Amino acid sequence: MLQRFAFALGFLAGGLSLASAQTTLVVGDQKGNSQAVMEAAGVLKDAPYRIEWKEFAAAAPLLEALGAGAIETGIVGDAPFTFAAAANRPMKAVAAIRQSQEGLAILVPEKSPIRSFDDLRGKTIATGRGSIGHQLILAALDAKAWKADDVKIVFLAPSDAKIAYTQGAVDAWSTWEPYVSQEEVLFKSRRIITGEGITPGLGFQVASPAAIQNKRAALEDFLQRLAAARAWSLEHVGDYAQTWGRLMSIPPAVPLNWLARAKIRIAPVDDGVVADEQKTIDLYFQAGLIGRKLDAADIVDRSFSQAIAKGAGL
Repeated sequence: MLQRFAFALGFLAGGLSLASAQTTLVVGDQKGNSQAVMEAAGVLKDAPYRIEWKEFAAAAPLLEALGAGAIETGIVGDAPFTFAAAANRPMKAVAAIRQSQEGLAILVPEKSPIRSFDDLRGKTIATGRGSIGHQLILAALDAKAWKADDVKIVFLAPSDAKIAYTQGAVDAWSTWEPYVSQEEVLFKSRRIITGEGITPGLGFQVASPAAIQNKRAALEDFLQRLAAARAWSLEHVGDYAQTWGRLMSIPPAVPLNWLARAKIRIAPVDDGVVADEQKTIDLYFQAGLIGRKLDAADIVDRSFSQAIAKGAGL
């Protein structure tokens, strides 16, 4: 896989101008995500431009930074991306992240009497406003035909949600990886519902219009490397889990639990991606969380599909 990638990448890099060596691509990341897998896969060593990484605790501040021009591209879930698009922040989704939804879950402590989502009626659930955890709650409410106020949602950043959940200030926590696996493996929390079958399960690599226009070659190259790194990780789950655990100072059993079931891959933006994003838009519009109904086709950019397919070995 990496040999095929190296050949294709060499061809692409050869087409970059000499000036690209002075180019800096400012990339937003969430802890243990793109930078971690790209370093583990060894795909960053010969990049013909500089990458400046900026880490964010969650998607919302990353998207704020992108809208403000502090970063040029970054990885987020479909739910926060939809909020940002509805708020007219200037950005496009240039690649999709596909994975299983077993790691998007509502958690309860090991000894909680709550056994299913039905038991959460009238209970409090912590999650981030506009996050994929928020999306999971809305999708579960919709699937059950419950009203919005049948549960109480407490909006907290991941670090604060963790504290509230651990101290028993909330009954449940709707969150994502690696938080889900950390809670399962280290603290024996239980998943009472996951996103499998009820949420589209999309993530996006988003980019600013300026980066798409002025740094296209570097952005295209970056996406190809990211796709190759994710393809490598699918074939080396154990190796990647060990590397990730060392990078994050977390026992390798946590990333192994996460990565073995996640099967994360980078995919081109195609008709299926657009249709799934439209489902998220419709859900949020129907819930009254966004003020206008967007057309998913207007907030994506399909022009990087060839580079992504090459990196992924498609």
